[in-house]
Amino acid sequence: MIPDGARVFVVDDDASFVRSTLRLLASWGIEAEGFTSASEFLAHGPGDGPACALVDLRMPGVNGFDLQEALSRGRRSLPIVFMSGHTDAQPGVDAMLRGAIDFLTKPVGEQRLLAAVERALAADARERAERGRRDEAQARLRRLPERQRVICELVTSGMGDEEIAAALGASAITVRALRNGAMRALGAATVVELLRIVETATAA
Repeated sequence: MIPDGARVFVVDDDASFVRSTLRLLASWGIEAEGFTSASEFLAHGPGDGPACALVDLRMPGVNGFDLQEALSRGRRSLPIVFMSGHTDAQPGVDAMLRGAIDFLTKPVGEQRLLAAVERALAADARERAERGRRDEAQARLRRLPERQRVICELVTSGMGDEEIAAALGASAITVRALRNGAMRALGAATVVELLRIVETATAA
């Protein structure tokens, strides 16, 4: 299933392949843009909506792996399906180890291409949802007073009330009051929910 507003970026130095792939994607109702170099695509950027990229592995200048690395260092990563006209296995193995959604050998069968695009867009949807949860959890933690944030961090580290009290030079009653206040502010009914919120906020 293709999410609403999804966009597929086709990056390949073979202009005729880009054109034909764009026509194929359009026939499936998928919005797509084509680029004949990785540098051109990087200058354009992936945008903010649901997206994935079909990327030729061996391009002059910035190759497919270079593009993947550049995207990983940017504001947002992008699920990548690598393509290659070469049949040697090692690049495909390397691509999958680097986190590619798939590695397709040209000429690519239409159904296999569509399946790879659907998996890549589904992966992007999951990543966007996780990023949204992380951003929300971080925002909620930032709104806490500093002492409550410190308590949350110490609770997450596995320390009990008495240990936290000793570390902060406070009473266990004060620690419990701060922890309970933080839980109310975060909407956490239990310590387990509190831990989940903090772990979500600090997830890589």
